[in-house]
Amino acid sequence: MKHLLLLFVATVLTVGCTQKTADKTDFVRVENGHFVRAGKPYYYVGTNFWYGAILASEGQGGNRERLAQELDAMKRMGIDNLRILVGSDGERGVKTKVEPTLQEAPGVYNDTILAGLDWLLQEMGKRDMVAVLYLNNSWEWSGGYGFYLEHAGAGKQPRPDDAGYPAFMQAMSKYATNEKAHQLFYDYVRFIIGRTNRYTGLAYKDDPAIMSWQIGNEPRAFSTEALPAFEKWISEAAALIRELDSNHLISIGSEGSWGCENDYGCWERICSDQNVDYCNVHLWPYNWGWAKPDSLIEHLPRACENTKEYINKHLAICDRIGKPLVMEEFGYPRDGFSFAQGSPTTGRDGYYRYVFSLVADNAEQGGKFAGCNFWGWGGFAKPTHEQWQVGDDYTGDPAQEAQGLNSVFANDSSTLAVVREQVDRMNNVK
Repeated sequence: MKHLLLLFVATVLTVGCTQKTADKTDFVRVENGHFVRAGKPYYYVGTNFWYGAILASEGQGGNRERLAQELDAMKRMGIDNLRILVGSDGERGVKTKVEPTLQEAPGVYNDTILAGLDWLLQEMGKRDMVAVLYLNNSWEWSGGYGFYLEHAGAGKQPRPDDAGYPAFMQAMSKYATNEKAHQLFYDYVRFIIGRTNRYTGLAYKDDPAIMSWQIGNEPRAFSTEALPAFEKWISEAAALIRELDSNHLISIGSEGSWGCENDYGCWERICSDQNVDYCNVHLWPYNWGWAKPDSLIEHLPRACENTKEYINKHLAICDRIGKPLVMEEFGYPRDGFSFAQGSPTTGRDGYYRYVFSLVADNAEQGGKFAGCNFWGWGGFAKPTHEQWQVGDDYTGDPAQEAQGLNSVFANDSSTLAVVREQVDRMNNVK
């Protein structure tokens, strides 16, 4: 319990830091529907590095030597944009959930993870990298909706590994209308955004190593009936973040229409909010049934065709509302649905190359498609078990997924070559 600090105690730890300020031109901005950084157009290739704050800690799961190795490897490749989980919620020891958790109960924080987030931002700043930090999660693997519902008095919430996804999603649909759960989340938002980095002395709101605060990872209504309340919650959360921090961009973390009960109108409305600066989509051909485990390469053309159609529909909305689009999650399994490091990635490489071409072609034409974050960076991890266990290396695959399923490891030379090609193209976009 020595690492668990109540809110007021954690706040006290930052008081002794010398307050510093940053040059406002260092922040990523949106101007005329495009990203700008340091006065220049900003187009990027990024990745998902959800476990960054845990790896940067000195507590359970921490490994700052590996963190530096991972950041250096990404930087050498030209990857400068990392999408990161602020922290996991809830009790430890729950199968398929990320741990150690940051928030074990509302207002009760694990200071080693807070220190890890501070350290991570410091190290990213040194390397001129930026973070997209998501604050919530509609899925069980980091607590999220279920955590807040339980502490709002809604009772024990089901988990997909026990109850199945239909029962889980039905339960999570109650989050959109649960005002007490929202208030608990807003308290967390105030605490995180109001922090000062113990290592740099920079208030989070003044740190250019942060590109965007993101409301959540794939926030969903989980039912058509909950869509109006869901839209209201997104708007309230965005307004609160803007009130707390006027320097950073705000994004939703949405999958696109897929995360809005296939309602493009809903997606357009939440993205049109005055406090939302840019739009997000996610794409998962295997998860969405566009490619099958036994025919990943054979189904690649269909996956690419459906991807183009999905992206074009969302780009048309971005053109209409004048905001840039980021494809911040996409993945494709290894050939033969293998999880093993070193197994072939022919299908994945083909899918990555196609997605990258859509982004680069659009950017070169002055369009709104400005960046992408592939899922996810496994780097130098050496998975020990197919199902993650405490003490195993963190990979790009969270605890609920097979380790190696969507991870890009440091020895995936063909995939990394495709990434480098895209980095070179994006660097030449003016």
